[in-house]
Amino acid sequence: MLSKIGSVEIWRILDIHAPFLTPAELWPNAGPEVSAVVEERVPGGLCAATGRLILPIQGFLLKTPAHTILVDSCVGNDKTVPGLPDWHQRSDTRFQASLVAAGVGFDDIDYVLCTHLHTDHVGWNTRLEDGRWIPTFRHARYLMPAADEGVLRARPNDMYTESVAPVVEAGQAEMVSGRHMLGDCITLIPTPGHTPGHVSVLVQSEGREAIITGDALHSTVQCRHPEWHFRYDVDAKEAVTSRRTLMETGAEKDCTVLGGHFALPSIGRIRADKGAFRWEA
Repeated sequence: MLSKIGSVEIWRILDIHAPFLTPAELWPNAGPEVSAVVEERVPGGLCAATGRLILPIQGFLLKTPAHTILVDSCVGNDKTVPGLPDWHQRSDTRFQASLVAAGVGFDDIDYVLCTHLHTDHVGWNTRLEDGRWIPTFRHARYLMPAADEGVLRARPNDMYTESVAPVVEAGQAEMVSGRHMLGDCITLIPTPGHTPGHVSVLVQSEGREAIITGDALHSTVQCRHPEWHFRYDVDAKEAVTSRRTLMETGAEKDCTVLGGHFALPSIGRIRADKGAFRWEA
């Protein structure tokens, strides 16, 4: 178990932990010293051989008194991602092993909560069985940002066809927006910019709180540099605003913060510091 917030257990469900792209590729407006800044702020966060950012791709399993909830389902197996060879047509058991370590199987998940609809957050939504994509979690409701789904449905890509549409067609999808609540412990926080409907997740139980950032932040280096534009943000300006607001909330609440792509162990607190923020692992 990674953390416990009141009566809610939080478990890490790790799918991939490997170099991704270089800091200059990921934050194109960060300037020529971006790699040095990342190395200073995230010691060991760069691959020594390639200079690429080591990027965990993970979900978080929430065990509340009422529900078992998976926040983000990572890259998955057999998916079509030719632009990223490490993600393309994978066949790996780490994700399933992480679920087993948390004491659950596919059929034990009540809800899959997608912070947004990108390849590395929806992959295990479905699995390939007898040549067709079926929902991995047969008994789950899948909560998806309505704004993301609407954009993708109008112009479907491989990710939508393989990892979203089969869930919709199976009648297991629920489109959500705003501060949607899931039971007594889980509330969505709108953090648009990375995608139109992107949400972060607030966990509240017995006087304690935690925030799961989704992709509002990709690295703890963005605490010091929230103005850095991430390569895959759809609206970079809006993403900066959401990022700052989320970090202000985390600092004011003095709550636990978990980032899906933060360097392991991916958990800590955010402190206000000289007009920006500071990460405390």
